Amino acid sequence: MSSVMILKSLKKKPLQTTFISQSYTIKSVSRYVSTLILGEHEGGHVKQSSYSAITAARSISEQNSISLLLAGSGPSIHKAASHAASFHPSISQVLVADTDKLSHPLAEAWAELVHLVQKKGGYSHIIAPSNSFGKNVLPRAAALLDVSPITDVNDISGSQVYVRPIYAGNALCTVRYTGADPCMLTIRPTSFPVLHISSDSKWDAAPVSQVDLSTYSEDTLGKSRYLKHTSQDTERPDLGSARVVVTGGRALKSAENFRLLEKLAEKLGAAVGATRAAVDAGFVPNELQVGQTGKIVAPELYMAFGVSGAIQHLAGMRDSKVIVAVNKDADSPIFQVADYGLVADLFDVIPQLLEKLPQKK
Repeated sequence: MSSVMILKSLKKKPLQTTFISQSYTIKSVSRYVSTLILGEHEGGHVKQSSYSAITAARSISEQNSISLLLAGSGPSIHKAASHAASFHPSISQVLVADTDKLSHPLAEAWAELVHLVQKKGGYSHIIAPSNSFGKNVLPRAAALLDVSPITDVNDISGSQVYVRPIYAGNALCTVRYTGADPCMLTIRPTSFPVLHISSDSKWDAAPVSQVDLSTYSEDTLGKSRYLKHTSQDTERPDLGSARVVVTGGRALKSAENFRLLEKLAEKLGAAVGATRAAVDAGFVPNELQVGQTGKIVAPELYMAFGVSGAIQHLAGMRDSKVIVAVNKDADSPIFQVADYGLVADLFDVIPQLLEKLPQKK
């Protein structure tokens, strides 16, 4: 079977032309589909990005046997496992690797765990979210399993056909996987909304099983070590899952001026984002960066202040439902993707918005 690549433009009005690299014949193959999801948890709860992977797994096949793998130590992992087991009827089982060696999501330790679980489970697919956790763990695990991963998938057309962005999000590439099992994927959580079940629905919780770590190899441990974890102490929503995001660029000129944006975010109940230029200038921490090398967001409303619209930034936010741009340069590329644009000085616009908008209750 020949590999196939199809490119589609990501303009507001997509090109009608489709480019196919080779002709091919599709053969119908009936195969058992089972998926292992690499789960990330914090504070006794599985993160939303990992639950998005369930939606992706169901897109592969509705008859998919889905296992969720959690690793760590202490009571928080067991609380997260219990919550995950009853979260959705699509979850067939929850696997728990309870050990201090996996307290932190280091690539070496996690990759060895995935290798061990795959040898015992023989899964056809392994999925992780395309965030810092998934991008860190999955490539090394794929190398141990000697398969080629498909990264940043934003649509699934079949058990072996996936769509992912290329050229910094300016085109979509359709890829047919023809390698050996498992097919390993990282998926964009924003492209696979978390499945919601009616409160009236009833189902039995999935079984929670302990992973047998007696053959877990520790040869690769110690090559990296956990130092610390830092996060902003704020009541604002998480940038990756917020319904509204307000983003500032280098035009804000200083960290002090970014506080204007933070005040606006408080009134809107929004998360604060930033361009790479603003992060590199030291205005805000790296965790707020939106773009190809930062976080991928797709909120209902995205407001960009002083953002020029570099291609790397657009790759991280162009799937937003409504995009509003404020920039005093009428030729800024951000206006090409914006639904609403205002050519004005952000230092005039933001104070007016703060005055007009009511305080969020």
